[in-house]
Amino acid sequence: MTTSITSAYTSGQTNITGLGNGTDFNSLIDGLVKAESVHITSLQTWKQEWTDKVTQFQSLNTNMLTLKTTLEGMDTMDSFMVKSVTSSDTSALSASADSTAQVATHSVIIGQLAQNDIMTTASGVSLLTSSVMTSNSNITFSYAGASITLSNVAAGTTLTGLVSYINNNALCSGKIKATTIYDGTVYHLQLYGMGQGDANQVVLSSTGGLIFSPASFANTQNAQSAHIKVDGYPVGSSSWLARDSNTVNDVIPGLTVNLKQANSNAALLVGVSTDTDAIKQNISTFVSQVNQVRTMIKNMTKVDTTDAKNPQGSILTGNYAVQMISSTLQDVCADKGLGFNYYSVSGSTITGDYYSSLSQIGISTDPDESSPTSGLLVLDSTVLSAALANDPDGVAKIFAASNLGESDSPSFSYLSQINGTTKPGSYAVSIVTSAAGISSATINGHAAGVDGWRITGATGFDEAGMVVQVNSQSLNSAMSGTVNLKQGKTGELVDKLAQLTSSTDGPLHILQENYGEITKSIDDKIDRETTRIATMKQNLQDKYAKLDALLGTLNQEQTQLTSSITQLSK
Repeated sequence: MTTSITSAYTSGQTNITGLGNGTDFNSLIDGLVKAESVHITSLQTWKQEWTDKVTQFQSLNTNMLTLKTTLEGMDTMDSFMVKSVTSSDTSALSASADSTAQVATHSVIIGQLAQNDIMTTASGVSLLTSSVMTSNSNITFSYAGASITLSNVAAGTTLTGLVSYINNNALCSGKIKATTIYDGTVYHLQLYGMGQGDANQVVLSSTGGLIFSPASFANTQNAQSAHIKVDGYPVGSSSWLARDSNTVNDVIPGLTVNLKQANSNAALLVGVSTDTDAIKQNISTFVSQVNQVRTMIKNMTKVDTTDAKNPQGSILTGNYAVQMISSTLQDVCADKGLGFNYYSVSGSTITGDYYSSLSQIGISTDPDESSPTSGLLVLDSTVLSAALANDPDGVAKIFAASNLGESDSPSFSYLSQINGTTKPGSYAVSIVTSAAGISSATINGHAAGVDGWRITGATGFDEAGMVVQVNSQSLNSAMSGTVNLKQGKTGELVDKLAQLTSSTDGPLHILQENYGEITKSIDDKIDRETTRIATMKQNLQDKYAKLDALLGTLNQEQTQLTSSITQLSK
């Protein structure tokens, strides 16, 4: 017989390894505890399922934010519709174009370059630290016709000190800059007019105690404007377009020209073309990046039907938030663009947009469930190439129009809107005039504000902040039509992704918080079960310790009785 007992009074535990009857109470207790711990294991497995779902949500959220960042790089016409520009002589002229530049070739003649005014002293001083002020006095000069007086410049001021004083004086900021030039023997003072152009002359009026008199300053470079002719205009050898900069962006719409070298006898050719390869690359990036998110959702929610009788869902199969995200992304890509209208021809009247959805330019969702690209965007490059050849502007608009306002009525035109307030879409406009001007106006059936010959969408509605200008200012008349505020698919997706990934009210964020509460509740249950089982184990140990003690006593009594009986028998 082997008996091992550790008292609870000395060690805090009771250990029963075996009794005289061969019973191993430790194994019995461990078996009972293990049976009771099955519930904890189930809770831990359950918790892991919720934790895995949160991990998947976070991964999906990260991928959607990456998609949003990518699309933000191409959600305007200028960033999406790339225009290429060539110059017949890049050493004399270079240029760049935005999306509004028309495909064309322009001729530019540069008569002269713009330059700023420079005044330089004829004499100088041998050292930069030489004093150039003989007394405390003022220095007065004018720039662009405006007088500037530097008051009470101290006697003994050095050439370096005077340059610093001028350059750090608020009166000279953005107007005059001082520097020195060394001719190998002495240092000369120079005054630069900061602006280019005929009007930005520097004129010394009074130099006071400065050792250089106004007469000692020579005009070593005369301020002048750039002179150019564009496409033969203006006509005449002495007529020029004048600009106060060698960067000219207001002559040819959408084109910025950088003038580098004057040559009044030669026409430079500037060619503008649409870079369809760059646009195709943008579209390819759009499709591939959207498909990355769609593929992730597809894998998260797929059902394994290998065993037809017992199909197995994925971790997020049937999850309503993921389904909502999937539907939202699919709807944006499939629906007509915001503010776009279907193309229609009735006799000689054409309405709508030639391209109003992605499917018209070759982008659609693969509906074939047996296809490896099922549920993903597919691009028909042949259809896309034809669309770009037919109307590249229209292709760019369906992707990247950003608050592009258009009116279908000659009586009024779109003027402006408020970013973040006015919603993209199509708005019915109705205006009635009286002898006093506009008597009433509505946008989408809602009364609009009236200010002279302008109307503004009312607060609280999608058209809030949109301004419409009346062109036909005829009295006692009625006019109606539609103003379309267009937003391309990249911008629409960016807005939707911002909502879906919101850290305050996005669906994934809300579910993560809810699931976090669930896992916390499971942890509480696990803690309670752990405490309960530990208590049960202690109670069992105490119970069997008492039983062991009783059996020990009975064994002793049995031994004594057996011994007594044996003695009586003898």
